[in-house]
Amino acid sequence: MQISVDDLSGPEIASFLAEHVQDMRAVTPLESKHALDLDGLRRPEVTFWSAWDGGALVGCAAIKRIDAGHAEIKSMRTAPARKRSGVASRLLEHLLSEARRMGYSRLSLETGATDFFAPARGLYEKFGFEYCAPFANYKEDPNSAFMTRLL
Repeated sequence: MQISVDDLSGPEIASFLAEHVQDMRAVTPLESKHALDLDGLRRPEVTFWSAWDGGALVGCAAIKRIDAGHAEIKSMRTAPARKRSGVASRLLEHLLSEARRMGYSRLSLETGATDFFAPARGLYEKFGFEYCAPFANYKEDPNSAFMTRLL
């Protein structure tokens, strides 16, 4: 599997992210949806990676700068056909390494609080993320779980 910075110009990644936003809208009330669209991911404070395996797009993830020492994981997604195959773990390992390389000392995230998101929360817990209060511009939301980890 190859993980590399993606400029978000390819049709495959555009379609992959459109499916991500559609999936989030299907399981999360609109007021609790925090997934970024393509324009949001193209902002200068965001670094976006895609993961490819044998010519197939199998996952993606991004880091959004909050401040000099703190960043947020955004748009982490595994292709449905590749769930439970290690793609998410490899992406998360990559994000942790890149966040350290970029000089961040803390990495945080917002994910869903419902059963649908239990596998994601379990993955983050496995990698040392702990539950925390809302950060950055987030507010308390019964549909959101907030997690953080020192690097």
